This record gives sequence, C-alpha cells and structure tokens, in this order.
Amino acid sequence: MYIYIMKSERIQQDIMKILSSPFLKKEDIVPILKMETKEEMEALQSLAMKVKQKEVGRVVYFRGLVEFSNVCRKNCFYCGLRKDNKAVNRFRLNEEEILHAAAFAYQNRYGSLVLQSGENQSEEHIDFVCRIVQQIKSKFDLGITLSCGEQTEETYRRFFESGAHRYLLRIETSSPQLYRKWHPDDRMHRFETRLNCLGVLKKIGFQVGSGSMVGVPFQTYEDIAGDILFLRDMEIDMMGIGPFIEHSNTPFHQLNAYSIPQAERLDVTLRMIAVLRILLKDVNIASTTAMQVLDRFGREKGFLFGANVIMPNLTPSIYRKDYQLYENKPCLDEDATQCNNCLEVRIASVGETIGYGEWGDPLHFFRRVNSSPL
Repeated sequence: MYIYIMKSERIQQDIMKILSSPFLKKEDIVPILKMETKEEMEALQSLAMKVKQKEVGRVVYFRGLVEFSNVCRKNCFYCGLRKDNKAVNRFRLNEEEILHAAAFAYQNRYGSLVLQSGENQSEEHIDFVCRIVQQIKSKFDLGITLSCGEQTEETYRRFFESGAHRYLLRIETSSPQLYRKWHPDDRMHRFETRLNCLGVLKKIGFQVGSGSMVGVPFQTYEDIAGDILFLRDMEIDMMGIGPFIEHSNTPFHQLNAYSIPQAERLDVTLRMIAVLRILLKDVNIASTTAMQVLDRFGREKGFLFGANVIMPNLTPSIYRKDYQLYENKPCLDEDATQCNNCLEVRIASVGETIGYGEWGDPLHFFRRVNSSPL
C-alpha cells in the first residue's frame, strides 16, 4: 500500500509540473489525455478532486434544462437537429409550457434555468426569447443561461438586458481546419464567426460557457489538447465537454475517420475534465448527459473527475424525442419529478451535495472581472 501511495503521489507531482508550466504546449498535455493504466487514472482523478475540493467544494449545481425549440438554420455534419434532417418534427414550446418548467425549477430549488434552442436569428424568435426571459425573471428568483447559438451583438445585448446573465456557446473545436471538416463550406458556417461571438459575449458582461466534443471524425489528441489551451486562453467561465455520439440522420454516421473509437471516448472525456479542473481551478464544468449514453454511471464519474454542474431535463417529455443532437439520449420518457429523484440518488452516491437554491455562478467569472460574488 505504501508503494502504491508513493507511486500515485509521484504521478500527481508529474501532472502538476506539466500543467503548471508557463510554457505549456499541446504536446505536453497529450500524454495525460492518453493515460490508460489504473494507477495513472486514479492518480489523475485524485488530483482533480483535490483541486475541486479546494477551489469550488464538493457541491453540484442544478441547471434545469428547457429545450424550447429545435428549429435550426445550421447544417452541422454531426448534429441531429441539422436543417436538412427531414426526419425531425420541428417544434417550439409556448410561453405557458416554458413558465411551467421554470416554476418547477423554482419550487424544487434548482437555482438556475437553461433555455436552449437550435440556431434561429429571426426577429420573431429573438423577441420570443427576450419576452420569456423577462417573464421568468419577474416571477422567479432563478439564474438564467441562454444557449441559442450565434447571434448579432445587438441580439446578445437584448438577451442580457432582458435578464439572462450566462450564455453557452460551444466552440466544438478550436481548430479552424477541423471546423471546416465538420461544417458545410458556406457563409453560415464560419469558425471566425463563432470565435467573434465568444468575444462579444464577454464584452457585454455574460458569464460565458463553451466547450468541445471528444471523438469526432478527423479529431486527434493534439486537437483535444488544443481545445484545453483555447478554453484557458479565452478565459471561459463554464465548460461543457462531452463524448461524440453518432446520429444516423447525419453525414457523419458511420464515417470511418475516427482516431478515438467510441469505446474510448468516455475515458478521454474524463481525462479532459480532470485536466481542465486542475489547470483552470475555479471554473464550472458540467457532467454532460452524453457521458451517460456510453456508461450508465458516466455522469457520476464526471463528478469524480472534477465536474460540478448537472442539467436535469425539464423539457416536456412529449417533445424530448425530437430534440436529439445524438441518438440513444437517456431519460426521454422520464418526467421532471422522476429525473429529479434519480439525480439526487446519483449525486449522493459519489459523496457530492446539491447546491439547492443557489445560482452557482462560476467563481472564475468574478475573478476574471475583478469583482466579488453577490
């Protein structure tokens, strides 16, 4: 046992030495992402938990997720909501349905709500989002995160002035070359646009979330290491990292161009979460639903590798089958109460507590803007 502990401590010291370097490069991170032995994984997990305990505590924050519209103007090659997928029944929740979900979140002390949709830049859609955010804020003390894709600076300002204070916009990949392979080559799909949107969101004052996928066609470990450095250098406050899962109604279905097979994607995702926690310390990191697709305990493992946020699905169950970015999404038939009870048990099983009634804003944001949490 003594020898095992000493070996674990030595591995942790090596990891810290690498990640603490002011000259950290992609090639330095790759060996950590490729760790495979039990000793290495346990040492990485233990170190990530030490940092998590010190920086953010062992508290999991709820973000009640309302997928309020699957209408999308984009045609991303990996996504089940892509415009050209004619098998999807398009929908948008009405105001009453969204307010009902918000009431559930408030009554169950979730603290925060996420309103997510496909990308839609129509004036009618933007007005709808602003109006519903204003109504939620007038009725309930809830933190509001929006995830509505790329918008203009004017639209982002309207969202912020309506009462949303967080915005989630995944970069998906920090590589312009990969981005071009994952999207159609047209003016609607530009890496530079996505990058500019993240900068605008920070300028306006949003707590900014981003993230990437693990195991998408043509992606390498070096690309994933680059994503980590991108999130650090962009000073992102919140991260959503998930394994890529194929959708049969997309061009990437059965595409034979994988460096990371599906069986390995969860472990690589866990290593990436751990590295982000160790490197960025006080950010919020979500344990994503996609992790549970590959392992029934995938989200619990996410907490043990440094994640501290989870997004219970509050979308009415009759709509959930039509909001699948990937296939085999769990909990499609569970109502919000069933989901809530299940998550309480799951979170308690790994020794975490739930931050009921708390917005759970990322401490990184307040450090970034040289302020203090209210």
